[in-house]
Amino acid sequence: MIVLGLESSCDETGVAVYDTARGLRAHALYSQVALHAEYGGVVPELASRDHVRKLLPLLRQTLDAAGIAVAELDGVAYTAGPGLIGALLVGAATGRALAWALDVPSIGVHHMEGHLLSPLLEPGAPPPPFVCLLVSGGHTQLVAVEGIGRYTLLGETLDDAAGEAFDKTAKLLGLPYPGGPQLAALALQGRAAAEAEGRRESRFQFARPMTDRPGLDFSFSGLKTQVLLAWQASDRSEATRADLALGFEDAVTETLAIKCERALRETGMKALVVAGGVGANRQLRARLAALAERRRVALSFPRLEFCTDNGAMIAFAGALRLAAGQQDLAFRVQPRWDMATLDAVTALPSPVAG
Repeated sequence: MIVLGLESSCDETGVAVYDTARGLRAHALYSQVALHAEYGGVVPELASRDHVRKLLPLLRQTLDAAGIAVAELDGVAYTAGPGLIGALLVGAATGRALAWALDVPSIGVHHMEGHLLSPLLEPGAPPPPFVCLLVSGGHTQLVAVEGIGRYTLLGETLDDAAGEAFDKTAKLLGLPYPGGPQLAALALQGRAAAEAEGRRESRFQFARPMTDRPGLDFSFSGLKTQVLLAWQASDRSEATRADLALGFEDAVTETLAIKCERALRETGMKALVVAGGVGANRQLRARLAALAERRRVALSFPRLEFCTDNGAMIAFAGALRLAAGQQDLAFRVQPRWDMATLDAVTALPSPVAG
């Protein structure tokens, strides 16, 4: 089954073609970072208009790269939520119209399920059951995955998501948009400087929030205040800025690792899957790799290009559901959508790694 996937939930336009017999055939992504940088964040109306401009040219480019004619498509998957309503409507309208014209089934994919399943595009990824850490700009969740559509929320953030905390802290330190990757890069400089001085960690030690009590929920908003107060009381040098970035990154990544270990212990599961934009963070990957080795559990990340929003994860998740006989009979988008409401896939086809 050859499925076209369309992602347009926020500020990236993604298109991909996934073949259940051959794996990922082609994918392409257009980022709106340059468009929104002037405003320091995503402007929803501008995002929607840019999706309108970019989606069809990107669709044609991806089909050409896959060597697929439009008429050869067996189904269409599009992001139906959560996300920005205007941006979602662009992808959904395009996907539904194309499916109707071709007389093929279509399905609206949950954006976070796309992220959750994206590591399964990689060769050797562990099948369910596993614990998944979903960690992105808008979400930080620990989910027990028993199967496709069989998800139990173990814990989530009570305020800022980890990626959101990275972005906001970067802004406090005067870093340009998008802040999260800029802060992570600055933390690398801080780590190199610390090692050169014979230190193993930052001079700034911040709290590991909610690790001193039972439970699997997260809270990252207070870390921003700690960084701000430390920055205001400092000499505000570039070296200090880098050391603050290092201290903040260590606090977030260690907190995530502690909660992942708790989740593995409480569920008894033997595999950990990490997905979402913060999954690209080097320090987080290193901490979780050490955790997996210590606990002797399997660990899987998507490749870096599939950590952020992309069409491949939507094509893949949609293909699994379409191949199992599911489809949407009505046009729908849901800016807010609880992943626990998704239907389970009982007859799961064997996924082919991309």
